[in-house]
Amino acid sequence: MADEDKPQNGAAPAPLDPSQIKQRVLAQYIRDMSFENLLAQKGHQGDLQPEIAVQVNLDARKRPTEGQFEVITKLNITSKAKGDAEKVLFVMEVEYAGVFELSGIPEEQMHPYLLIECPRMTFPFLRRIVSDVTRDGGFPPLNLETIDFMALYRSELARRVEAQKAATPAPSA
Repeated sequence: MADEDKPQNGAAPAPLDPSQIKQRVLAQYIRDMSFENLLAQKGHQGDLQPEIAVQVNLDARKRPTEGQFEVITKLNITSKAKGDAEKVLFVMEVEYAGVFELSGIPEEQMHPYLLIECPRMTFPFLRRIVSDVTRDGGFPPLNLETIDFMALYRSELARRVEAQKAATPAPSA
């Protein structure tokens, strides 16, 4: 690497050069999925207004083959009756994985790339699965809003920094 390409005085690394990145999606698949229609199981009747809560978690793992990674998007979706938090309509849990072959990404930028760009590529497929399963489960299809994976990544980094600060004992005087 030429001297002019190196970060100076602790500056942030140079932005990724898209022409250097090579990526391939080798596979996409459902690792695990569960859908429970609690409304039908309990025999509830009537027109209920749903309140949907979606929790998103991400995980990335290096695979044994050089340059290959598995990125997993985990969704936990709960629908409750509006105004009655005890009345759960349905619960869906899904882990959707993509296997990626990546090259041309500097090591210090690999982690954010895996947890931002890779889930961005697989999300449209995961969205369709959620829509189909909720429809097939007896509810109107749930069309998830687009997830801002950059904001999710930043909030997780901030959470980790705060957790680390809380775990570090204060210096005694």
